[in-house]
Amino acid sequence: MITITEAAQTHFVKLLSNQKDGTNIRVFVVNPGTANAECGVSYCPPEAIESTDIVLPYSGFDALIDDMSKPFLTDAYIDFVTDKMGSQLTLKAPNAKIRAVADDAPLAERVDYVIQTEVNPQLAGHGGNVVLTEITDDGIAILQFGGGCNGCSQVDFTLKEGIEKQLLELFPEELTAVKDATEHQAGEHSYY
Repeated sequence: MITITEAAQTHFVKLLSNQKDGTNIRVFVVNPGTANAECGVSYCPPEAIESTDIVLPYSGFDALIDDMSKPFLTDAYIDFVTDKMGSQLTLKAPNAKIRAVADDAPLAERVDYVIQTEVNPQLAGHGGNVVLTEITDDGIAILQFGGGCNGCSQVDFTLKEGIEKQLLELFPEELTAVKDATEHQAGEHSYY
């Protein structure tokens, strides 16, 4: 579920040595499943442990996860990095903003998950995003572009050479094409 590197484990053991006996760490997500989701780590004294917590044992401490954060921490990664600029704890939780979906979930959920976790983060660099509006009976995913994609001269290339190739590769037996439902017009929010 969560990977805590050896460097991060050593860092936690050192920090916990200055805390009350029995104190562990809690890994959590604030605002899970939303665009404002953030992953965090805090001390967890013995009296703050809940019966529903998931306990991940490590050498010298336990990592506790509340039941609500669990699905949003799938594939989370915690590291302690030291470089020329100093040291810092890094947390990556790719599923914090949207819950991971099962391999057998409906096609629309699986496609939407890929759009939210892989496609939209790339489009966000240009102020754009894309939303799955429907999947037709003949396997065509209909997308609607928004933000900086409106009026962008590269939207056809992005759709065909980027998004469609990626989705058809991931869902070869289920999707046949990806089409754009957006009426692209130049506007004040367009990316040039």
